[in-house]
Amino acid sequence: MSRDAEGRSVVDVTLADSPAEYSKYSGWPELKESFMAGQVKAAYLLAPMVMDLVESGVDAKIVSLGHRSGAVIMVRNDSPARTFRDLRGKRIAIPSRFAVDHLFVRRMLKESGMTVRDVELVEMAPPDMPAALYARQVDAYATGEPFGAVAEVGGYARILYMTRDKWPSYVCCVLTVRQELIDRNRPQVQQLVDHVLSAGVWLEAGQANRDRAAELVAAPDLFNQSPGIIRHVLSNPRDRVTYADLRLVRSELDELMEAALEAGIIRERIPYERYVDDSFQRAARPVDIRVER
Repeated sequence: MSRDAEGRSVVDVTLADSPAEYSKYSGWPELKESFMAGQVKAAYLLAPMVMDLVESGVDAKIVSLGHRSGAVIMVRNDSPARTFRDLRGKRIAIPSRFAVDHLFVRRMLKESGMTVRDVELVEMAPPDMPAALYARQVDAYATGEPFGAVAEVGGYARILYMTRDKWPSYVCCVLTVRQELIDRNRPQVQQLVDHVLSAGVWLEAGQANRDRAAELVAAPDLFNQSPGIIRHVLSNPRDRVTYADLRLVRSELDELMEAALEAGIIRERIPYERYVDDSFQRAARPVDIRVER
């Protein structure tokens, strides 16, 4: 799933001798609705969104992380802001109240001795954020890449904070599977997890692999961005986003759940086993990653 899809594209793939498709959605609400309706059986979703879905009665499990770090808070180059306190009274764009980027902002507010009443939070689609910052419609924005890099490479914005520096255990997008798919075709889910984990190892094996990945995912049916933007994300600095360690760590998800509770995203604590199935990671085996396009 790509955050910046315009429209929807479908590509045929095969997992565990079963036909499958991947689809790209125009936004989180559309993907959430499709997942709730069972039209999509597996998806990369925002981790707090999964907690909300499970709390609402959707039988689904997180089976792997998608990445680590990879979110930024951006301000204009000419902004006087040097610390988060300098954003008091300013408009800050977030992708969604379910987004971990939103929780990142709240975390920075708390660290700075501020509350949500000290800023104006505006929900905005990530692809619209760079232009909104350029036009001074917002004073800052918090989002996942590559939309921080779009403004940075464009020459009019700079990074105020990276999650890699302020929240080392940051977890955002998680591979989530409906329980019915696990029950019906466990080998297919296992193969999916095996490929995700192996792809992460492949990405971290060398910059050449990251450069190759940038060329591939920049395509119109994926991120629909300049390859240079994706290369920038994957190399400046190199640990801006990481993929080697995609383990599901209970303490990290517990921390995220406490943040979601405090933000009012969910109403009560959910047992770990109710929304996470880490058995696929425990059983994972390396697979060869062959990149063809």
